[in-house]
Amino acid sequence: MAQPPMITLSNGVEMPQLGFGVFQVPADEVYEPVTLALEAGYRLVDTAAAYRNEEGVGKAIANSGIARDELFVTTKLWNADHGFSRALAAFERSAERLGLDVVDLYLIHWPLPVQDDYVETWRALEQLYHDGRVRAIGLSNFTEQQIRRLRSETEVVPVLDQVELHPGFPQAPLRSFLTGEGIATEAWSPLGQGEILGDGVITRIAAEHGRTPAQVVLRWHIELGNIVIPKSVTPERIEENIAVFDFELGADEIDAITAIGSDRRQGPDPEQFDLGARSQ
Repeated sequence: MAQPPMITLSNGVEMPQLGFGVFQVPADEVYEPVTLALEAGYRLVDTAAAYRNEEGVGKAIANSGIARDELFVTTKLWNADHGFSRALAAFERSAERLGLDVVDLYLIHWPLPVQDDYVETWRALEQLYHDGRVRAIGLSNFTEQQIRRLRSETEVVPVLDQVELHPGFPQAPLRSFLTGEGIATEAWSPLGQGEILGDGVITRIAAEHGRTPAQVVLRWHIELGNIVIPKSVTPERIEENIAVFDFELGADEIDAITAIGSDRRQGPDPEQFDLGARSQ
């Protein structure tokens, strides 16, 4: 069984470098793929209130027979629940749906800069951290400028920023900034929604290593130090995505894959995205 390496976050908590994402997996279908992923060796599961599948994730975890301290569970605060009191209440609902007393990592899903309340919201996460309800707190889709503001106005340093990141959008400046701040980088959509898997550079490297393009891209993330959460509901791909720890890429191969990138996002721009934000 594959055993992803552990990343030590800035507060000393260890987190698997590769995990299982459940974005867009329907609530009534999430139980089986999470179960398969846990059987395949995944120990990190990443969900969110917005995915509406926390309850199914929690049931799969509870029925897995795996000791709680061997699992790492991430969930995220949705946009409608920004603000100190709302965030605290939203966390309790997520924890209840997951069936967990303590969540390993809790993230603010989007910064909502137009709403301008992510600092107040972060203070709620700090409270949860100090109260022991979460082992670590972090961010999703935050920019360098937004993180700098949090650092200047709050106490607890985010352990992680989960952002769109793949060979088509490698985010080198943001990754460099996060590394300098001691903040881990986690990639959502690490395979670029599959669009970059047919790139000639990636298919050539995959053929040379006797691997699939997806495995090569995931290995590229691992070599860069990113945490990755690929999603699949196909048993073969669930197993394939975690089988990336028995080969390495050369420095020239890593550079060639990185050079594919551009500044074009596939997902929303964090400076503009406000879906689900409550009206003021």
